[in-house]
Amino acid sequence: MEADGGTESSGSSEAMLATARSVVRTCLQVRREEDVLVITDPETSEIGQSIYEEAARVTDRILLVMMPPTQKPGKEPPLPVADIMRKNRVIIIATKDSLTHTRARQQATKEGARIVSMPGISRAVFESGGMTADYNALQREISSMRTVFRRKRRVRVKTQTGTDVEFLTGGRWVLEDNGICNRPQQVSNLPAGKVFVLPKEGTMSGRIVIDGSWQGDLLSDPVSFQVENGIVVDVSGGTLADDIKSLYEQAKEGIRSTKRDLAWTVAEFGFGMNPKATYLIGNKVEDLVVRGSAYFGFGDNTHIGGKARVGIHQRGVMRSPEVSLEEITLLSEGKLSFR
Repeated sequence: MEADGGTESSGSSEAMLATARSVVRTCLQVRREEDVLVITDPETSEIGQSIYEEAARVTDRILLVMMPPTQKPGKEPPLPVADIMRKNRVIIIATKDSLTHTRARQQATKEGARIVSMPGISRAVFESGGMTADYNALQREISSMRTVFRRKRRVRVKTQTGTDVEFLTGGRWVLEDNGICNRPQQVSNLPAGKVFVLPKEGTMSGRIVIDGSWQGDLLSDPVSFQVENGIVVDVSGGTLADDIKSLYEQAKEGIRSTKRDLAWTVAEFGFGMNPKATYLIGNKVEDLVVRGSAYFGFGDNTHIGGKARVGIHQRGVMRSPEVSLEEITLLSEGKLSFR
Protein backbone atom coordinates (compact mmCIF):
# COMPACT_ATOMS: atom_id res chain seq x y z
CA MET A 1 0.00 0.00 0.00
CA GLU A 2 1.14 3.57 -0.51
CA ALA A 3 1.21 5.75 2.57
CA ASP A 4 0.77 9.47 2.87
CA GLY A 5 3.46 11.67 4.35
CA GLY A 6 3.01 12.82 7.90
CA THR A 7 4.40 14.58 10.89
CA GLU A 8 4.99 13.66 14.48
CA SER A 9 1.23 13.68 15.02
CA SER A 10 1.06 10.38 13.12
CA GLY A 11 2.80 8.70 16.04
CA SER A 12 6.48 9.16 15.26
CA SER A 13 8.40 10.62 18.20
CA GLU A 14 11.22 13.11 17.80
CA ALA A 15 13.69 10.34 18.68
CA MET A 16 12.23 8.05 16.01
CA LEU A 17 12.37 10.78 13.39
CA ALA A 18 15.97 11.62 14.32
CA THR A 19 17.00 8.00 13.78
CA ALA A 20 14.97 7.79 10.58
CA ARG A 21 16.75 10.93 9.36
CA SER A 22 20.10 9.24 10.01
CA VAL A 23 19.03 6.13 8.07
CA VAL A 24 17.80 8.15 5.08
CA ARG A 25 20.40 10.91 4.89
CA THR A 26 23.57 9.43 6.43
CA CYS A 27 23.39 5.66 5.93
CA LEU A 28 21.70 5.54 2.54
CA GLN A 29 22.35 9.11 1.35
CA VAL A 30 19.04 9.11 -0.54
CA ARG A 31 18.85 11.55 -3.45
CA ARG A 32 15.84 13.45 -4.70
CA GLU A 33 15.58 11.59 -8.01
CA GLU A 34 15.75 8.08 -6.51
CA ASP A 35 12.92 5.57 -6.14
CA VAL A 36 12.63 4.47 -2.50
CA LEU A 37 10.74 1.47 -1.11
CA VAL A 38 10.03 1.04 2.61
CA ILE A 39 8.88 -2.46 3.63
CA THR A 40 7.31 -3.04 7.02
CA ASP A 41 4.86 -5.36 8.78
CA PRO A 42 2.24 -4.96 11.54
CA GLU A 43 4.80 -5.37 14.34
CA THR A 44 7.15 -2.69 12.97
CA SER A 45 4.70 -0.36 11.25
CA GLU A 46 5.44 2.73 13.37
CA ILE A 47 9.13 2.45 12.50
CA GLY A 48 8.30 2.06 8.82
CA GLN A 49 6.07 5.12 9.03
CA SER A 50 8.79 7.27 10.60
CA ILE A 51 11.26 6.24 7.88
CA TYR A 52 8.66 7.00 5.23
CA GLU A 53 8.10 10.46 6.70
CA GLU A 54 11.79 11.32 6.61
CA ALA A 55 12.39 9.85 3.14
CA ALA A 56 9.40 11.82 1.83
CA ARG A 57 11.24 15.00 2.80
CA VAL A 58 13.96 14.05 0.33
CA THR A 59 12.05 12.44 -2.54
CA ASP A 60 8.43 12.10 -3.63
CA ARG A 61 9.25 8.85 -5.44
CA ILE A 62 8.54 6.74 -2.40
CA LEU A 63 6.32 3.80 -1.54
CA LEU A 64 5.48 2.30 1.86
CA VAL A 65 4.44 -1.36 1.71
CA MET A 66 2.87 -3.26 4.59
CA MET A 67 3.35 -7.01 4.23
CA PRO A 68 2.02 -9.80 6.44
CA PRO A 69 4.37 -11.30 9.04
CA THR A 70 6.66 -13.89 7.44
CA GLN A 71 6.40 -16.26 10.45
CA LYS A 72 10.05 -17.25 10.16
CA PRO A 73 13.37 -15.77 8.98
CA GLY A 74 14.25 -16.46 5.37
CA LYS A 75 10.68 -16.94 4.15
CA GLU A 76 10.08 -15.24 0.83
CA PRO A 77 7.93 -12.09 0.88
CA PRO A 78 4.65 -12.13 -1.11
CA LEU A 79 5.18 -12.05 -4.87
CA PRO A 80 3.85 -8.46 -5.29
CA VAL A 81 6.41 -7.27 -2.74
CA ALA A 82 9.22 -9.18 -4.45
CA ASP A 83 8.20 -7.65 -7.78
CA ILE A 84 8.23 -4.11 -6.37
CA MET A 85 11.65 -4.71 -4.82
CA ARG A 86 13.17 -5.31 -8.25
CA LYS A 87 12.00 -1.88 -9.42
CA ASN A 88 13.49 0.35 -6.72
CA ARG A 89 17.00 1.69 -6.29
CA VAL A 90 16.79 2.15 -2.51
CA ILE A 91 15.08 -0.38 -0.22
CA ILE A 92 14.63 0.02 3.53
CA ILE A 93 13.36 -3.09 5.32
CA ALA A 94 11.98 -2.79 8.86
CA THR A 95 10.35 -6.14 9.58
CA LYS A 96 10.12 -8.64 12.43
CA ASP A 97 11.99 -11.35 10.53
CA SER A 98 14.97 -10.97 8.23
CA LEU A 99 14.58 -10.83 4.46
CA THR A 100 18.34 -10.63 3.93
CA HIS A 101 18.78 -14.23 2.76
CA THR A 102 15.69 -14.39 0.53
CA ARG A 103 15.73 -14.74 -3.23
CA ALA A 104 13.70 -11.53 -3.46
CA ARG A 105 16.47 -9.57 -1.73
CA GLN A 106 19.15 -11.25 -3.84
CA GLN A 107 17.30 -10.41 -7.05
CA ALA A 108 16.81 -6.79 -6.01
CA THR A 109 20.54 -6.57 -5.32
CA LYS A 110 21.35 -7.97 -8.77
CA GLU A 111 19.12 -5.28 -10.25
CA GLY A 112 21.28 -2.64 -8.56
CA ALA A 113 19.35 -1.75 -5.41
CA ARG A 114 21.14 -0.75 -2.23
CA ILE A 115 19.39 -2.18 0.80
CA VAL A 116 19.29 -1.50 4.52
CA SER A 117 17.59 -4.13 6.70
CA MET A 118 16.60 -3.90 10.37
CA PRO A 119 15.32 -7.38 11.28
CA GLY A 120 13.63 -7.63 14.66
CA ILE A 121 13.72 -3.88 15.15
CA SER A 122 11.61 -2.50 17.99
CA ARG A 123 10.74 1.06 18.88
CA ALA A 124 13.10 0.98 21.87
CA VAL A 125 16.00 -0.29 19.74
CA PHE A 126 15.24 2.22 16.99
CA GLU A 127 15.17 5.21 19.32
CA SER A 128 18.35 4.52 21.29
CA GLY A 129 21.57 2.52 21.46
CA GLY A 130 23.40 1.43 18.33
CA MET A 131 20.93 3.00 15.90
CA THR A 132 21.90 6.47 17.16
CA ALA A 133 25.61 6.12 16.35
CA ASP A 134 27.48 8.64 14.22
CA TYR A 135 27.92 6.28 11.27
CA ASN A 136 30.27 8.58 9.37
CA ALA A 137 32.64 8.56 12.35
CA LEU A 138 32.22 4.80 12.76
CA GLN A 139 33.10 4.26 9.09
CA ARG A 140 36.30 6.26 9.55
CA GLU A 141 37.28 4.35 12.69
CA ILE A 142 36.72 0.89 11.21
CA SER A 143 38.47 1.80 7.95
CA SER A 144 41.51 2.98 9.90
CA MET A 145 41.98 -0.57 11.25
CA ARG A 146 43.18 -2.07 7.97
CA THR A 147 46.83 -1.87 8.97
CA VAL A 148 46.11 -3.73 12.23
CA PHE A 149 45.01 -6.86 10.35
CA ARG A 150 47.57 -6.82 7.56
CA ARG A 151 49.52 -10.08 7.18
CA LYS A 152 48.31 -11.45 10.53
CA ARG A 153 46.27 -14.65 10.60
CA ARG A 154 46.42 -16.39 13.98
CA VAL A 155 43.59 -15.51 16.37
CA ARG A 156 43.07 -16.59 19.97
CA VAL A 157 39.90 -15.93 21.97
CA LYS A 158 39.53 -16.40 25.73
CA THR A 159 36.92 -15.55 28.37
CA GLN A 160 36.71 -16.02 32.12
CA THR A 161 33.74 -18.36 31.62
CA GLY A 162 35.87 -20.89 29.78
CA THR A 163 36.36 -19.92 26.16
CA ASP A 164 39.81 -20.84 24.91
CA VAL A 165 40.01 -21.33 21.17
CA GLU A 166 42.58 -20.65 18.47
CA PHE A 167 42.29 -20.51 14.68
CA LEU A 168 43.69 -19.07 11.47
CA THR A 169 41.73 -16.56 9.40
CA GLY A 170 40.54 -17.89 6.06
CA GLY A 171 40.17 -14.56 4.26
CA ARG A 172 40.38 -10.84 4.77
CA TRP A 173 38.71 -9.16 7.74
CA VAL A 174 35.42 -7.56 6.68
CA LEU A 175 35.49 -3.85 7.50
CA GLU A 176 32.40 -2.72 5.60
CA ASP A 177 29.80 -3.22 8.35
CA ASN A 178 29.88 0.45 9.29
CA GLY A 179 26.36 1.63 8.53
CA ILE A 180 27.15 3.49 5.30
CA CYS A 181 25.26 1.98 2.37
CA ASN A 182 25.60 4.46 -0.48
CA ARG A 183 26.60 2.34 -3.48
CA PRO A 184 24.52 0.12 -5.81
CA GLN A 185 24.22 -3.53 -4.70
CA GLN A 186 25.33 -2.81 -1.13
CA VAL A 187 23.42 -4.58 1.66
CA SER A 188 23.69 -3.56 5.29
CA ASN A 189 21.99 -4.50 8.53
CA LEU A 190 21.28 -1.77 11.06
CA PRO A 191 22.35 -1.13 13.73
CA ALA A 192 25.81 -1.67 12.25
CA GLY A 193 29.33 -1.61 13.58
CA LYS A 194 31.24 -4.87 13.68
CA VAL A 195 34.42 -6.38 12.26
CA PHE A 196 34.35 -10.06 11.30
CA VAL A 197 36.24 -12.78 9.49
CA LEU A 198 35.98 -16.33 8.15
CA PRO A 199 37.83 -18.84 10.34
CA LYS A 200 39.86 -21.01 7.96
CA GLU A 201 38.12 -24.35 7.69
CA GLY A 202 39.81 -27.11 9.66
CA THR A 203 42.07 -24.84 11.73
CA MET A 204 40.02 -24.21 14.87
CA SER A 205 40.22 -26.28 18.02
CA GLY A 206 39.28 -25.56 21.61
CA ARG A 207 36.23 -24.52 23.57
CA ILE A 208 33.75 -21.72 22.90
CA VAL A 209 31.49 -20.63 25.77
CA ILE A 210 28.61 -18.36 24.80
CA ASP A 211 27.67 -16.43 27.94
CA GLY A 212 25.90 -13.33 26.61
CA SER A 213 23.11 -13.97 24.14
CA TRP A 214 22.09 -16.51 21.53
CA GLN A 215 20.19 -15.33 18.46
CA GLY A 216 19.08 -12.25 20.40
CA ASP A 217 17.94 -14.08 23.54
CA LEU A 218 19.84 -13.11 26.70
CA LEU A 219 21.34 -16.10 28.50
CA SER A 220 21.06 -16.86 32.20
CA ASP A 221 23.33 -19.90 31.79
CA PRO A 222 26.20 -20.30 29.32
CA VAL A 223 26.31 -22.76 26.42
CA SER A 224 29.57 -24.54 25.64
CA PHE A 225 30.76 -25.73 22.21
CA GLN A 226 33.68 -28.15 21.95
CA VAL A 227 35.46 -27.68 18.62
CA GLU A 228 37.85 -29.97 16.78
CA ASN A 229 39.32 -29.11 13.38
CA GLY A 230 36.76 -26.37 12.80
CA ILE A 231 33.71 -28.54 13.58
CA VAL A 232 31.56 -28.53 16.74
CA VAL A 233 31.71 -32.03 18.23
CA ASP A 234 29.72 -31.42 21.41
CA VAL A 235 27.30 -28.86 22.85
CA SER A 236 26.48 -28.65 26.55
CA GLY A 237 24.55 -26.27 28.77
CA GLY A 238 21.04 -27.36 29.63
CA THR A 239 17.83 -26.96 27.65
CA LEU A 240 19.18 -24.42 25.20
CA ALA A 241 22.08 -26.73 24.30
CA ASP A 242 19.57 -29.51 23.64
CA ASP A 243 17.49 -27.17 21.46
CA ILE A 244 20.56 -26.11 19.48
CA LYS A 245 21.62 -29.70 18.91
CA SER A 246 18.13 -30.62 17.77
CA LEU A 247 17.97 -27.66 15.37
CA TYR A 248 21.31 -28.48 13.74
CA GLU A 249 20.56 -32.17 13.53
CA GLN A 250 17.33 -31.31 11.71
CA ALA A 251 19.29 -29.09 9.35
CA LYS A 252 21.63 -31.99 8.54
CA GLU A 253 18.71 -34.01 7.17
CA GLY A 254 18.48 -31.71 4.17
CA ILE A 255 22.18 -31.92 3.38
CA ARG A 256 23.93 -34.52 1.23
CA SER A 257 25.26 -37.27 3.48
CA THR A 258 28.92 -36.57 2.73
CA LYS A 259 28.47 -32.91 3.73
CA ARG A 260 26.24 -33.25 6.80
CA ASP A 261 28.94 -32.64 9.39
CA LEU A 262 29.54 -29.23 7.82
CA ALA A 263 26.32 -28.04 9.48
CA TRP A 264 28.43 -27.78 12.64
CA THR A 265 31.09 -25.57 11.03
CA VAL A 266 32.34 -22.66 13.12
CA ALA A 267 31.51 -20.23 10.36
CA GLU A 268 32.29 -16.72 11.56
CA PHE A 269 34.07 -14.71 14.21
CA GLY A 270 33.61 -11.03 14.88
CA PHE A 271 33.61 -8.28 17.47
CA GLY A 272 31.49 -5.19 18.06
CA MET A 273 32.60 -1.61 17.40
CA ASN A 274 29.45 0.51 17.82
CA PRO A 275 30.10 3.10 20.58
CA LYS A 276 26.38 3.64 21.22
CA ALA A 277 25.73 -0.09 21.74
CA THR A 278 27.11 -0.43 25.26
CA TYR A 279 25.44 -3.58 26.59
CA LEU A 280 23.57 -6.66 25.40
CA ILE A 281 19.84 -6.00 25.17
CA GLY A 282 18.48 -9.22 23.66
CA ASN A 283 18.28 -8.07 20.03
CA LYS A 284 20.02 -10.31 17.51
CA VAL A 285 21.38 -7.44 15.41
CA GLU A 286 22.33 -4.95 18.13
CA ASP A 287 23.98 -7.56 20.35
CA LEU A 288 26.50 -8.33 17.60
CA VAL A 289 27.72 -4.72 17.45
CA VAL A 290 28.06 -4.01 21.19
CA ARG A 291 31.44 -2.37 21.55
CA GLY A 292 33.94 -4.75 23.14
CA SER A 293 31.83 -7.90 22.79
CA ALA A 294 32.70 -10.78 20.47
CA TYR A 295 30.63 -13.44 18.74
CA PHE A 296 30.85 -16.72 16.86
CA GLY A 297 28.55 -17.89 14.07
CA PHE A 298 27.85 -21.56 13.42
CA GLY A 299 26.76 -23.26 10.19
CA ASP A 300 26.74 -21.73 6.71
CA ASN A 301 29.84 -19.68 5.92
CA THR A 302 29.35 -19.03 2.22
CA HIS A 303 28.41 -15.37 2.82
CA ILE A 304 32.06 -14.66 3.66
CA GLY A 305 33.73 -17.03 1.22
CA GLY A 306 33.55 -20.44 2.93
CA LYS A 307 32.47 -23.77 1.47
CA ALA A 308 29.90 -24.91 4.05
CA ARG A 309 26.62 -24.34 2.20
CA VAL A 310 24.31 -25.84 4.82
CA GLY A 311 21.31 -23.51 5.02
CA ILE A 312 21.58 -22.65 8.72
CA HIS A 313 23.59 -19.95 10.48
CA GLN A 314 23.14 -18.87 14.09
CA ARG A 315 25.24 -16.65 16.31
CA GLY A 316 26.12 -16.35 19.97
CA VAL A 317 27.69 -13.37 21.76
CA MET A 318 30.31 -13.48 24.52
CA ARG A 319 30.80 -10.91 27.27
CA SER A 320 34.21 -9.40 28.14
CA PRO A 321 36.40 -11.46 25.79
CA GLU A 322 40.14 -11.29 25.39
CA VAL A 323 41.02 -11.44 21.71
CA SER A 324 44.54 -11.48 20.33
CA LEU A 325 45.76 -11.38 16.73
CA GLU A 326 49.29 -12.78 16.90
CA GLU A 327 51.23 -10.24 19.00
CA ILE A 328 48.42 -7.65 19.07
CA THR A 329 45.71 -7.67 21.75
CA LEU A 330 42.50 -6.54 20.04
CA LEU A 331 40.13 -6.76 23.01
CA SER A 332 40.80 -7.10 26.72
CA GLU A 333 38.22 -7.21 29.52
CA GLY A 334 35.53 -6.24 27.06
CA LYS A 335 37.30 -3.13 25.76
CA LEU A 336 39.13 -2.34 22.54
CA SER A 337 42.79 -2.31 23.47
CA PHE A 338 44.81 -1.82 20.29
CA ARG A 339 44.52 1.96 20.09
